[in-house]
Amino acid sequence: MAKTKLAAPRHATPTKTKGEGIRRILFRLTASLLGATLAIVGVTAFTLNNQIQSNGIQLVDANGKAIKPPTLEDLKGAINILVVGSDTRKGQAGVFGKDSSVLADVIILVHISQDRKNVVAMSFPRDLMVPWPSCPDPEGGSPYLAQAMGQINATIANGGPGCTLLTVEKLTGLKIPYLAMINFQGVIDMSDAIGGVEVCLSKPIKDPYTYLDLPKGKNVLQGMKALQFLRTRHGVGDGSDLGRISNQQVFLTSLMRKIKNGGVLTNPIQLYSLANAAARNMTLSSSLSDIGTMVSIASSLKNVDLDKITFIQVPSHTGLPAPYQGRVGLTEDKAQIVFDKLIKDEPILVSGKNSGYGTSNPDGTSTNPDDKDTMDWLIGTNSATKTCSG
Repeated sequence: MAKTKLAAPRHATPTKTKGEGIRRILFRLTASLLGATLAIVGVTAFTLNNQIQSNGIQLVDANGKAIKPPTLEDLKGAINILVVGSDTRKGQAGVFGKDSSVLADVIILVHISQDRKNVVAMSFPRDLMVPWPSCPDPEGGSPYLAQAMGQINATIANGGPGCTLLTVEKLTGLKIPYLAMINFQGVIDMSDAIGGVEVCLSKPIKDPYTYLDLPKGKNVLQGMKALQFLRTRHGVGDGSDLGRISNQQVFLTSLMRKIKNGGVLTNPIQLYSLANAAARNMTLSSSLSDIGTMVSIASSLKNVDLDKITFIQVPSHTGLPAPYQGRVGLTEDKAQIVFDKLIKDEPILVSGKNSGYGTSNPDGTSTNPDDKDTMDWLIGTNSATKTCSG
């Protein structure tokens, strides 16, 4: 009797092909990598959040009353942030000397428009003479008395960076709910994190005070060289702080181009290194020391065009009478025009032709020649314009 071949059971497991086996392995590998990546992101966010929140500054009003942090709804409007570069040597391991005095080496007010189409970064000369408001003592002592006139960079010694913020608020009429203070080491670490910043020099820079020695042409600055470049006064322009601000803006506009166009935002390793360097070396107001707030502000900048990221100097002049010789005064009529535009959240654009003391626009280009908001008399540049120092 012939044997009958039995049919395979209806629910038998089908034979695996070679292709299916490879797909399963790839799927498991991808799932494992995704899980590991999410774990790393989670740990990174937790670590950075702890670093940032551990040193927050509680902002107060002129009466010493704590200011409520902005709400998520407030983040939908225009945003003002004061960035202060401190020359403190505390916690810097003696690398930059042991001077115990603290001054605000850099003061920049950053305004982000409500429609997220324009950013203005306005620098204040460290030697600018302005009225000082009364400032609370961060240590709880007697408040610092108001002064009719004082140098703006010394306000940090009379009530900390919060006093510098109150001074800029009084001067401009703007409410500034966010503060970020960075030290020397932060500049070094952040420039290292992104592999340096390329700047153009129209002539060599040799400064015996900061020991900076750079040749004419293109230079990639990182580490100590980046800090020396940002601090040099005697090597650029007329040796004043106005020339140094223009020099700093050459660096900052190039930095913005690299971050937006140079792949930093799409490189997770560089992005983490940058965030980590900032977290280690920046002191933030408690209103800003939250990962969610920082991500919200940072993400609002991603679609701003480079020619709409404007760096300007507050209108000012030298030639003050005694006892303020060698200091800088506010050019009040022009400054008020700028302050009013910021208060009204109106665009401030510059042509790029008046880039500042000791700088030049080698291409001679004007990025906003026909825009009605362009202010040709205002000293400054934008991130789309490649300017040179020297």
